[in-house]
Amino acid sequence: MPGAAGDPGLFGPGSTAWRIARERTVLAGGPAALLLQVAHPLIGEGVRAHSGFAADPLRRLRGTLDAVLTVTFGDLAQVRAAGDLVARRHRPVRGTLPDDGASLPAGTPYSARDPELALWVFATLVWTALEVTEILLRPVTPGERDAYYRDMTQFARLFDVTEEVLPADYDALERYVHEQIHTVLDVGSTAHLISGQILAPDPPLVARPLRGVPSLLAAGLLPPTLRDAYALPWRRREQLAFAVLRRVVRILVPVLPGSVRYWPHYRVARERLAGAAV
Repeated sequence: MPGAAGDPGLFGPGSTAWRIARERTVLAGGPAALLLQVAHPLIGEGVRAHSGFAADPLRRLRGTLDAVLTVTFGDLAQVRAAGDLVARRHRPVRGTLPDDGASLPAGTPYSARDPELALWVFATLVWTALEVTEILLRPVTPGERDAYYRDMTQFARLFDVTEEVLPADYDALERYVHEQIHTVLDVGSTAHLISGQILAPDPPLVARPLRGVPSLLAAGLLPPTLRDAYALPWRRREQLAFAVLRRVVRILVPVLPGSVRYWPHYRVARERLAGAAV
């Protein structure tokens, strides 16, 4: 739906949020973002117990992608509706950790409405979007990273991330990500089980020649500690394949027409604003 003519939503055409999120290539960070999320024991257990991931392993990625694109490019009514939908889906997601893990004991409670857990999901989305842009598309300056983070904090506030837990700036967010990796994340049996469904779903979702791409993207984007914890191959041949993929994307994407390069949500948002100026 195009939305209300002239309504830029949360951001608008001059925003860093639009400039980063309009690129379809950002989807390449999806596998890494999901693996980061489920490596948190409480989020991993919530996904295992409540999401039906075995029947539809990429449902979480599709739902998150739709929410991000709607909030980024929708008008204010669409933004509110997306926030309400996610809140309804999250409301019943609560429980306790069934087994002891490396970082948290059995019985630790979780809720999808917990601001600390919502912050981790948010942080993975921001961090992977910027890493994908830097690695696959173009350099991202520190100022642009900070501007993107500031824009996306408006997104965070819609999805249970409170002011009290939000990092002050992108540098603080990056420190938070690395701290979580080294102190909280635990790639145990639940994370491994979910990762198998994300990276190699059964039945397969893509043709045989492309089935290794999600694993390759995750291996190339994740920090080495997590890549090793998930046992993702990163031998010379994987490193060479990722380097070739990176080179091809960097050459190809800039010459693609906008209808292919950018999400249709971006085109609809621009048409919504242009229509108001006629």
